[in-house]
Amino acid sequence: MKLSRSLAAIVVSIGLTAGSSPAEDKGVNPKIQEMMGQVSEARIKAILEKLESFGTRNTMSNADDPVHGVGAARTWILNEMKSYSPKLEVRFEKFRVKKQGQRIFRDVDLYNVIATLPGKKMPETVVVVSAHYDSLNLGTRPAGYPPGPAPAGPGTDAGAGAGAPGNTTANMTLADFEKNAELPAPGVCDDGSGIAAVMELARVMSQYEFDKTVAFYVFAGEEQGLVGSGLQAAKAKKENQVIEAVLNNDIIGTDVAGNGRMGNGSVSVYSDETMDSLSQQLSRYVREIGERYLPSMKINTVFMGDRLGRGGDHTPFQWEGFAAVRVSTPNENYANQHRATDTLANMSVPFTAKVAKVNLVAAASLALGPKPPIVMPEPRAGGGRQGGGAGAPGATSGTGGGGGGRRPTPMIARGGGYDAVLRWRAAGSEDDIKGYAIVIRATTSPYWEQEIYVGKVNTYTLKDVSIDDAKFGVKAVGNNGAESLVASYAYPPRQKVEIETVQ
Repeated sequence: MKLSRSLAAIVVSIGLTAGSSPAEDKGVNPKIQEMMGQVSEARIKAILEKLESFGTRNTMSNADDPVHGVGAARTWILNEMKSYSPKLEVRFEKFRVKKQGQRIFRDVDLYNVIATLPGKKMPETVVVVSAHYDSLNLGTRPAGYPPGPAPAGPGTDAGAGAGAPGNTTANMTLADFEKNAELPAPGVCDDGSGIAAVMELARVMSQYEFDKTVAFYVFAGEEQGLVGSGLQAAKAKKENQVIEAVLNNDIIGTDVAGNGRMGNGSVSVYSDETMDSLSQQLSRYVREIGERYLPSMKINTVFMGDRLGRGGDHTPFQWEGFAAVRVSTPNENYANQHRATDTLANMSVPFTAKVAKVNLVAAASLALGPKPPIVMPEPRAGGGRQGGGAGAPGATSGTGGGGGGRRPTPMIARGGGYDAVLRWRAAGSEDDIKGYAIVIRATTSPYWEQEIYVGKVNTYTLKDVSIDDAKFGVKAVGNNGAESLVASYAYPPRQKVEIETVQ
């Protein structure tokens, strides 16, 4: 990658004061490689065949039939995941959802399936891999409906305001939705493919131990407006759960698009549009770790919340302040989505397995790695925070030149006016931390371009490097070589100040 002129100058100056990260810190973990080799296409195919056999998994379908519909599907998922390992704690998370709108046309019991593999050293910190098990058939296009796409309810895939032909909800009556609830909806790609990946990872990863807790979430009610994930995310926020990352898988089973475009060597990761957000840092992590372990796979980081006008189960977790991304194929076939033709014959098991491996290496690396360093100062006893801003030359605190009052700011400062002084602290015990690495990129670059391993310290000065010309971050490196997410020195925007005038 060609560096910008300003960043190239920074790199030269850094080269005089620090060495690059040791090669072994960028190696692959044999344990993770072993896990990756255990992901089975045959098992993924068997899961997809079973999910297809339920006929429909519509949230509003008959829940009492033992072999058909949403009730049979969720019971099978629960029992199957229980069979994987005694270490895996599997349960239903039940919510009673009130009738609302057309898609939830009566009160309904909604069940998420939660499988938890407790961590050994940091059990309070959770890495989530997820997908949704409900499916949908929108039926035939309403009589008299004009050609082209129709908008759907907020936050759902159905409708696909960005142009998914056939996914229509406009002009549909309550009776239409009631009838469609029992139509064939095999949902093998949307989102049986995601469920198969999550279940296969639960099977493989539950045979191992991790420092952090790994949780496998299987949501219901996605097609009704992200209901299951929305309730789960709100519960996590209310209970102050520490969810470090959510890798949500939705439509990861097709490698041939509806327009004939083909490709099984890439996968898209959607985060959000806020530069240096937690979700963007997670997407960068998935890209770096995924391509390190699977060099034949290209990870497309897309700095959008989702495909245009659409949504997935990662979104409610972002609403609640968690780092969450959507993993999805870049080659969708709209003709089969929310139709009876979303079958095993119309998707790719090998591609689904590849994407499952991307999830595995990212989740395992996070679960074996340390927590991200903290780059914000500790709260003072009397309220407020200690310094760490980048204000006047030589300052370690301040508001960046006045205006807007005193705000919490990251611990980055101008040492002597012309050096970049970075400080941080460990989020927990430092016993398992080998050291830290500073990362730098141009302000216009989406990816970190320079990395400097600085050892087991909590402050570092980059001589003659201006903090005004680049973006900075820091990550922890464990004794086992696993890396944390990057903690970015993201400075808050200047706040508006009302100026009083004399009348």
